[in-house]
Amino acid sequence: MKALVTGGAGFIGSHLVDRLIDLGFDVVVVDNLSKGKKENVNEKAHLFVADIRDEESIQKIFDENKFDYVFHLAAQASVSISVKNPVEDANINIIGSLNLIKNSIEYKVKKFIFSSTGGAIYGDNVKIFPTPESVFPNPISPYGIAKFSVENYLKFAKNEFDLNYTVLRYANVYGPRQDPFGEAGVIAIFISKMLNDEDVVINGDGEYIRDYVYVSDVVDANIRAMKKGDGLEINIGTSRGTSVNHLFNYLKKIIDYQKEPVYGPPRKGDIRKSLLCYTRAKEELRWEPKIDLEKGLKLTVEWFKRNFKAKDV
Repeated sequence: MKALVTGGAGFIGSHLVDRLIDLGFDVVVVDNLSKGKKENVNEKAHLFVADIRDEESIQKIFDENKFDYVFHLAAQASVSISVKNPVEDANINIIGSLNLIKNSIEYKVKKFIFSSTGGAIYGDNVKIFPTPESVFPNPISPYGIAKFSVENYLKFAKNEFDLNYTVLRYANVYGPRQDPFGEAGVIAIFISKMLNDEDVVINGDGEYIRDYVYVSDVVDANIRAMKKGDGLEINIGTSRGTSVNHLFNYLKKIIDYQKEPVYGPPRKGDIRKSLLCYTRAKEELRWEPKIDLEKGLKLTVEWFKRNFKAKDV
């Protein structure tokens, strides 16, 4: 069996590539390496350095490989960057995705598994927590809008061209290999700052609530989606909310960091609270999270200690 993983040199994608290879898949990675790293890519995978928006390159890759499954993880993944540059966000997250969908239809891919967002898609006026998929999306950032747009294009592709798919709406994913630079996840940034004994900046009042899900659990959901969850949008989270202030304190204790946080202005486009119900994942994928936050943070800190020297991050 052959699988394409877009963004396979990145954080989540590279873990998925490893798991697919362990399962005996022939894996092709497409990544433009704007964020991903060659060293993340399993040596048994075939890496094509290409942009998902490049129609000629993508069509050639599909034509030469005849994929059974497409796992689409490549994205402009920053809410704040999408707010600053919505056109660039749409070019990558909508036009790039459409290029992959078009080729998946043409080359008769068995299933298209799309990495969407549960954190940004439901919006800021949600009344139900943990939030189920029955709550209609109302994204407030261009990033969330783009992800919801692709979900709807996949519905169209299924209805018109019989492209099978599953949408996985992730909570805030964290774990080993998450890049601590720039617009990375808050956990990677906090760990790198604490290990280097630098000030940790919390945006806003620190009471923004998020649902943090460990990367191996997200990979497990992708694997299960190959055979289950056809034509569905499925939340992948823990149903457990943690404030940024509590997150800081967890990591402070694990690392024995001595400083107090520095509070800065809130980021534009950030929603106040995101907490995902995973009942549908449990029913349809037979999935539930296995790694709780305390264990996941310890595993992530251990990885950072092994893989980064002081001032490297």
